[in-house]
Amino acid sequence: MTATLSFTATKTWTWRGFPICYQTQGTTGPAVVLIHGFGASWWHWRKNIPVLAETCRVYAIDLIGFGGSAKPEPTEKMHYTFETWGQQIADFCREVVGEPAFLVGNSIGCIAVMQAVVDHPDIARSIALLNCSLRLLHDRKRATLPWYRRFGAPLVQRILAVKPIGNFFFNQIAKPKTVRKILLQAYANAEVVTDELVDILMAPAKDPGAVAVFLAFTAYSSGPLPEDLLPQLPCPAIMLWGTADPWEPFELGKQLANYPQVKAFIPIEGVGHCPQDEAPEKVNPILQEWIAQQI
Repeated sequence: MTATLSFTATKTWTWRGFPICYQTQGTTGPAVVLIHGFGASWWHWRKNIPVLAETCRVYAIDLIGFGGSAKPEPTEKMHYTFETWGQQIADFCREVVGEPAFLVGNSIGCIAVMQAVVDHPDIARSIALLNCSLRLLHDRKRATLPWYRRFGAPLVQRILAVKPIGNFFFNQIAKPKTVRKILLQAYANAEVVTDELVDILMAPAKDPGAVAVFLAFTAYSSGPLPEDLLPQLPCPAIMLWGTADPWEPFELGKQLANYPQVKAFIPIEGVGHCPQDEAPEKVNPILQEWIAQQI
C-alpha cells in the first residue's frame, strides 16, 4: 500500500520514564493529533495521515499499553484508565506538538480525547469523535442490558482476573485467525480486512506486558461515560459514525448529538466501527473540511 510505504521511521517520546511511540508527517498548517482505539496503534491511521499532512502537521500517538509504546504492568503508579491516557495526550500536546491541536479519536480513543480536553482545556482547538465507545458494559449501564449480559460480564471479568485463565484467554485471542474473525465483525466491508491489518493488530500482542494491559482494561468498568464528558467539553466537537457498527449501535450514538457541544453528527453509511480505516475516502474529506472551517 503506497500510503504505508510513504512513512518514515516512528519517533519516540519519553513520558513518565516510558518510551511512547508516535508517527508524524507534514511541515505546515495546524496541528492534528490522532488517537487510536482499543488494541490498535497509530498504524490504524495509515490511510489518513498522508492525506491530512498535505495541509496539516499530523501526529498519531500510541497510548501507553498499546502499539509500539511501553506496556508496563499495572501498579499503584500506572493505572490503565482514561484519566491516565488523557494526561498522556495532554502532555504530548504540550511537550511534542507545542500548540493547541485538532484532536481526532476512534472508539475508546474518543473517551481518552474527551478526558484530555476536559482536564486540560488549553490543548485543543476542536475534537472529532469517530464511532465513540458507548461503554455499554460500564457499571452504570449494566441495568439496561439483557439479564445474560448484565450478570455475564462481571462473571467473565472475575474469571479472567485469575492470572493463568487470563493468560490462556489472551493467547487464544491473539492469533491471526481469531483477530481476523473479530475484524470481520467490526468491518462491514470484508475486503478491507487484509493481512496487513491483521499484522498491525497482532504485532503489539507479542510484547511483554501486553497480556496484563489487556486484562486490566477488560476489568475496567468504571470511569467516565461519553455522556459525562460531552457536557463538560471546553471546545466544539463533531461526531462521525459508521452506521453498520455492530459494537456501538448507530441509533444509540445518534443520541449523543443532542449535546450542544456536538456541532455536527455525520453518518458514514454502510461502514463499521473504524470508518477512518474502512472508508478513508469518506472520512478524510470530512476531517479536512472540519479543520479548514476553523483556521
